[in-house]
Amino acid sequence: MIGRIAGVILHRARDQVLIDVRGVGYIVHVSERTAAGLPPVGQAAALYTELLVREDLLQLFGFPTMLEKEWHRLLTSVQGVGAKVSLAILSTLGPEGLGRAIALADWASVRKANGVGPKLAQRIVLELKDKAPSVMALGGALTIDAGDLIGAGDVAASGGAEEPSGPSTAPAQATDARPASAAALSGQAMADALSALTNLGYGSSEAAGAVAEAQAREPSAPMPALIRAALRLLAPKD
Repeated sequence: MIGRIAGVILHRARDQVLIDVRGVGYIVHVSERTAAGLPPVGQAAALYTELLVREDLLQLFGFPTMLEKEWHRLLTSVQGVGAKVSLAILSTLGPEGLGRAIALADWASVRKANGVGPKLAQRIVLELKDKAPSVMALGGALTIDAGDLIGAGDVAASGGAEEPSGPSTAPAQATDARPASAAALSGQAMADALSALTNLGYGSSEAAGAVAEAQAREPSAPMPALIRAALRLLAPKD
């Protein structure tokens, strides 16, 4: 199973990218959001991947972070949600926005994605309400961009370390850690706040809803502020 692919971009389209890995071109299907964030043709890129295997079809789907890949797996577990619909939802909301929408039972936001009707949007929110908090709690740990990792020009098998490879003709990826993105900081703050609230005895769905609402009101709030805001939302109303 291919879990990550890195190489040189040969062609870019709205919903897919062709990546050369040591002379072999891999077509990787991506969301429009992911495609827009990839470097131009001729430069190195890396994506975490999910391989779809059918009797007459093999397709690779790519994601910039493991968090987005985990959301894809969760979405496609819902009846009626195929890979393309999952990518459309992630393109519209992003992983953090999707987590907030599910935690807040905001199916109208999910409905905005192409190919998602009201019944399907409600089913997604209903079926994933209890599963989403576990992914949201891992947000900070899973937001490392695939392109930040060393080793352009390789394909890694999922579930293990990348196999050692010889010299590559692909441009080397930067080995220095880049500054954390706003999404990574937001995901880490949400994960830490969720952990703190569950340690205080709140249920995971209850805590996720409160943290999501607090973060929706103030997206850049640090973890302590998120916890305080969430506790106010969870406090008994007179």
